[in-house]
Amino acid sequence: MQIQENISLKPYNTFGIDAKAKHFVTVANISELEQVLTLKNYPNKLILGGGSNMLLTKDFDGLVIKMNLKGIEIVSEDETFVTVKAQAGEVWHDFVLWTIKHDFGGIENLSLIPGNVGTAPIQNIGAYGVELKDTFESCEAMAIDSKTLKTFEKNDCNFDYRNSIFKQEAKGKYIITSVNFKLTKSNHKLNIHYGAISSELEKEGIKTPTIQDISRAVITIRESKLPNPKLIGNCGSFFKNPVISIQEYEKLTKNFNDIPNYPVSDDTVKVPAGWLIEKAGFKGKQFGNYGVHKNQALVLVNYGGASGTDIYNLSELIQKTVKRLFGISIEAEVNIL
Repeated sequence: MQIQENISLKPYNTFGIDAKAKHFVTVANISELEQVLTLKNYPNKLILGGGSNMLLTKDFDGLVIKMNLKGIEIVSEDETFVTVKAQAGEVWHDFVLWTIKHDFGGIENLSLIPGNVGTAPIQNIGAYGVELKDTFESCEAMAIDSKTLKTFEKNDCNFDYRNSIFKQEAKGKYIITSVNFKLTKSNHKLNIHYGAISSELEKEGIKTPTIQDISRAVITIRESKLPNPKLIGNCGSFFKNPVISIQEYEKLTKNFNDIPNYPVSDDTVKVPAGWLIEKAGFKGKQFGNYGVHKNQALVLVNYGGASGTDIYNLSELIQKTVKRLFGISIEAEVNIL
């Protein structure tokens, strides 16, 4: 474990923003994490996972701690279920592929989501009708102040749409070190009715899909809509889908009768932020070396050399325009640093 100085964070964030860390260290186990947190010379610390849910708008004048804890193991199992523990530094998509290889069901719809396992519960990641909380059993996290490990059960985490206790009252207080998932070994509960999964399976001539089929379909859909961060800098969906009241929605349909919605409760619906942004005229719009992706209006992109401030200013322009046109506030999913 070595602390480095003046390190570019460009390789460590999927936007490819060339911000610098005054100090940088990689931790590979609990003991190293505890040692680093004990260091008093670096009061300003930033925990870095996969770098897929952050926008760097400036250099970081402190210590960046790159989480690199690795390992996947079966904790317990019976004939129907298996509990799998994944360390925080595992790449999320690699973990999904591992579960599929072992025919463990539950997270196949979450294939190809960027990021690491340790940051997935913070955001309660979700896609195609499935959220992390559906299979989450517990996680272990280190308290930054006391350097002790605490277990958070599912009920402790206050999971909500792209939200959890780790984005609210526990924000900045804990570092997730591992996550336990309860997955199915048989009688997998397949979710194919959200988005284009069923039509993609139909296109492939698959009538009785397996979890492997669903994962491949999701990967195909995501690759057709979303740019590869290795080729074009981005963090996936930049904005959350707003939830509005049915009254607000019905008022909007008077001027926009094609506005889609997804029921959330008896009196609220979710409106696709991508639809709002596209209708506002931003889809495919380029501003020099940054802009909005041509295939998915939710995705802001760095074509190369853009600053974090460029991307942030674009996100604010989009938010203001959507608010002016529709009266709806859209919130960023990413952490702005």
